[in-house]
Amino acid sequence: MDKRMYNFIGLSLLASSLMLGNPQAVQAAHIDFDHQAKAAAAQTSKPADAKEQWYWLASDDNYSKYFDPESVVVTRTVETAHGKVPTEIQVWTKTTYSYGGAQDTLKAYGLSDKFPDASKLNFSTAQLVIRPQFRTVQCIAEHFYDASGKVIWSEANPAAKEKEINSQNFNEDFYAATVDQAFHQSREMERVNAKNRWLTVFDSTSPDGIYTHTKVDTSTMRMQGSNLVFWQWQEVKNSDGQVMEIKFLKMAVNLPQATEKAIAGQYWTPKTGWKSLDAAIDGQYRMVSRNSEEYRYIIELRNYVETHSAWVHRYGLE
Repeated sequence: MDKRMYNFIGLSLLASSLMLGNPQAVQAAHIDFDHQAKAAAAQTSKPADAKEQWYWLASDDNYSKYFDPESVVVTRTVETAHGKVPTEIQVWTKTTYSYGGAQDTLKAYGLSDKFPDASKLNFSTAQLVIRPQFRTVQCIAEHFYDASGKVIWSEANPAAKEKEINSQNFNEDFYAATVDQAFHQSREMERVNAKNRWLTVFDSTSPDGIYTHTKVDTSTMRMQGSNLVFWQWQEVKNSDGQVMEIKFLKMAVNLPQATEKAIAGQYWTPKTGWKSLDAAIDGQYRMVSRNSEEYRYIIELRNYVETHSAWVHRYGLE
């Protein structure tokens, strides 16, 4: 379960473009898979108070996030032309809470009545299963602790729902750090934390002053066949600069054909707040005309893929 949703409007403050160098191809070299498989089989619990094992990842007013690099194990692989590639990774993580963070967490988990005093929740540990080819995280075990290290709530669910990682998911830092550890790299964390992770692909102002700004999250970009898949943020403002609507969409763009479709997403207006768009998405591709102003969007994406080929094909099984 996600512990929070970030303030979506705050994303509009992120930088508009990403100009990283062309990274080298990411492969799964030098991973001792036999050792990792044995380690994964032996993992059944995680000590609550082992401070030397926890590596700090991020903090805000409500949460501090840590993970244990030694707990990262590759549990499934696929043999490819360039060796074995991890397709499933497990990790133990730790989260500490401020009073407000504990309140939000207990409410999200439906535990507010059981623990009316939020200060009872001091920290938690969780075992995650990560699938890098699909950018998903599955929480299969979680334990809540008080300040003394006593377990106050615990849950294990090997069939827990997988959730896709994007900028709104609480587990984004855990995902990035774990994948980097498994693949012996630092690129996922670097891209997630880059000030310019968002690439502006389309800006337009209509004759009556309506401004449309579209940017895409390059940390989520990956090629699936001819499709570039990513999460996109689009704002529409009136002539006074006030936000009229926002769309946060998972997109698939067929680059050779210049067609696009929405896969999932949410929609915001000042009147309605955030609403899911999933029921309204028909899954059909839409042609972007070469003669339209919007075609610049296709050109920007093609240029990015051409200059960042290794990144958008990372963890590929072809």
